[in-house]
Amino acid sequence: MSESEKSPVPAGERKLPGPPAGYDAIGEAKRLARGIKLGSLCTIDRATGHPIATLSTMATDYDGAPILLLSQLSAHTRNLDADPRASILLAQGGKGDPLAHPRVTLIGRAEKQGDPAIRERLKGRFLRRNPKSALYADFGDFAFWRLELSAAHLNGGFAKAADFSAAEFLTPLEGAGDLLTAEEAALEHMNADHPAALSLYATKLAGEPEGRWRATGLDPEGIDLAAGDLTTRVAFPRRVVAPGELRDALVEMAARARAAV
Repeated sequence: MSESEKSPVPAGERKLPGPPAGYDAIGEAKRLARGIKLGSLCTIDRATGHPIATLSTMATDYDGAPILLLSQLSAHTRNLDADPRASILLAQGGKGDPLAHPRVTLIGRAEKQGDPAIRERLKGRFLRRNPKSALYADFGDFAFWRLELSAAHLNGGFAKAADFSAAEFLTPLEGAGDLLTAEEAALEHMNADHPAALSLYATKLAGEPEGRWRATGLDPEGIDLAAGDLTTRVAFPRRVVAPGELRDALVEMAARARAAV
């Protein structure tokens, strides 16, 4: 290697290029976290002190924090009882080079939710996302956990890495109480009366295949959809904090989707 080819900066101190101009890194990170329901849960093994990974289904709370349904019989749950530090890797996958596709890692401390009201909220959001889990969700050894985020790391592909604090990543909920209270009724209405619109959102706005899409959750920043084992996320055109604003945003999204047909 010639002198001109050598890096003037030691390898451990080189700075990687940031995301390219115009790339919505935070939007991509949120889309992945809200749209993917199966990830690699990493905990600290209580016996060896090494990280250990396992597959886990998840959903998200209103603010975007991961919701997990874990059995006390599993090794990763016992690890969390001893050391709550954890991370979850959510990878999109696809054709070609697997490293060319985006993924996000969510980092924080897992907390078991014992409050009945909180548990019911998390249960509703989790089971709408993972309906097959209803078979064991009420077993005595299962509990709902929330990952209290401290940071998130996005790798959107080559030269698209970015780091976010919890404050940057999580969805603010201030002023959205009426919307969150109306969530269940709004979802029931959309699924019963507007399945065609949900299909348009998924196929034309999110690029997903045709299917019997249904709404599984909503929050001030977007709506979560599922069709069988497929899941996706569609962001609202603007922040929504009230039922009337939700109605306007959904109508606008349907018009955009129809224009794309």
